[in-house]
Amino acid sequence: MLADKQIYLGSESSFYRILREEKMLSHRGKSKPRRHKKPKELVATGPNQVWSWDISYLNSHIAGMYSYLYMVIDVFSRKIVGWTVQARENSKQAAALMKQACLDENIDLDQVTLHSDNGSPMKGATLLATLQQLGVATSFSRPSVSNDNPFSEAMFKTLKYRPIFPSQGFADIDEARVWVENFTNWYNAEHLHSSLKFITPQQRHTGLDKEILTNRKIVYQGAKLSNQARWSGGIRNWDLPDEVILNPGKHRSATNKDLARQLRCQS
Repeated sequence: MLADKQIYLGSESSFYRILREEKMLSHRGKSKPRRHKKPKELVATGPNQVWSWDISYLNSHIAGMYSYLYMVIDVFSRKIVGWTVQARENSKQAAALMKQACLDENIDLDQVTLHSDNGSPMKGATLLATLQQLGVATSFSRPSVSNDNPFSEAMFKTLKYRPIFPSQGFADIDEARVWVENFTNWYNAEHLHSSLKFITPQQRHTGLDKEILTNRKIVYQGAKLSNQARWSGGIRNWDLPDEVILNPGKHRSATNKDLARQLRCQS
């Protein structure tokens, strides 16, 4: 506007410099951007203390048409504690799933915290009211931050990268439900989970992991004693952590990074 009047006072950068010096370059009122805090750290020391859930698309043979997989997993054991495949996303279907999962796992009031992202089915009134009745606490990710819900993200990757996952999509919703049921049975009872020292989620969930891992340690210790010349160090670590942390705080993240750095230096 000044240039149209043949007036020049200074460049845009000069104006911004003066605004900064006068502390007039900050957002005001409604234009101020919202800040979203990182979700509260959740620590699980056993099964059925912290659950994570999300919804993922399942392709069909028809382009642009999908069914929706709702899946709830236990953060401590990685067991799938509930799932359903539906034709649409809504809070009512999610509420029914949570009721069934709590029934199947015999969940008491104030026993479990349920973590999810910020999708409309996750924050729908029907689901939130149901969770309140069930005594289930809620935790939510920051908007558009998938790392706040890593366990569910990893679960869907495992599911969709299975060699037998139908890359061309499912013929109908019934076929999708059968496939997911078979996957769940395999994942819970047969899948040797790499993050669980190669035991199944069901074994971790029911406490059988301790005996299994103790026996493995005995086998390795015996092998080392019988032929020590083949062992330059200790045996494989068969210990699982006593707690699993969802969204660890800064102090834990820093500790984990320091530990990883030390291990790299030692190797």
